[in-house]
Amino acid sequence: MYHAVGHRPAKAAYGLSVAPEAFAAQMALLAERGCTPLTTAALAEAWRTGKPLPDRPVLITFDDGYEGVHRYALPALAEHGFAATLFVSTGWLRGPYDEGGALDTMLDWDQVRELAASGTEIGGHSHTHPELDQVDDGRLRFEALRCREIIAEELGAAPVSFAYPYGYSSRRVRQAVRTAGFAQALAVGNARARRPQGPYALQRLTVRRSTGIEEFGRLVDGCGIGWTFAKDRALTKGYAVVRRVRRAAALAGRPEHGGRTGTRTEHRVQNTVR
Repeated sequence: MYHAVGHRPAKAAYGLSVAPEAFAAQMALLAERGCTPLTTAALAEAWRTGKPLPDRPVLITFDDGYEGVHRYALPALAEHGFAATLFVSTGWLRGPYDEGGALDTMLDWDQVRELAASGTEIGGHSHTHPELDQVDDGRLRFEALRCREIIAEELGAAPVSFAYPYGYSSRRVRQAVRTAGFAQALAVGNARARRPQGPYALQRLTVRRSTGIEEFGRLVDGCGIGWTFAKDRALTKGYAVVRRVRRAAALAGRPEHGGRTGTRTEHRVQNTVR
């Protein structure tokens, strides 16, 4: 799971960005290892139908829709003929639906169309990037449906894959995404995607600016997820419990513990998982 790709990303997006040269090196390593990138839709179809997967399959995904995906990532992907999936928050992209709130310079719709024409799958990532497990049912439906409608209008085909903002989901969120028409969805989890996770809770590993090429290589070779990913996974699981308690408290009309300040774990996970 990637986010921004750039030399000097905005401070808010820095930790979850990668330098262009690092991204290029990571793609070269995938090619050297004989990996076969495929889209999220292709993976889900193979698992549903029993169609054989290619050798060493891997998903390359981008969340949010940062401009550097077009400027820097697309040439590196094209060099190796790699497929990828871009999940866009439609209310963050530059253009007629922009509602503000983006962390850095975003793609415009012409660039999204160029990415789609190159073979990149375009998926949904909500409209305004809220924490979907914390919003009410009406807002949840709006975020999923509006995102899908805009992508369909701009690209001429409705998206079939979705990624949860911040990686946060729940049974209610997953059902809403399914009802909106998405056939599969990705979380974070900081673990490898496995078929038993189900089509609406597939997990990913976060690649960030601090991910060195050696660690990336160990990950690709299946030599364990490493301390960084193990730590992130533990924090993600811990914060899932916190979020369920917050949601239950809100529904019961009780004040949320910790208020807007939150816990140290909450801040660490939010800075880690976008």
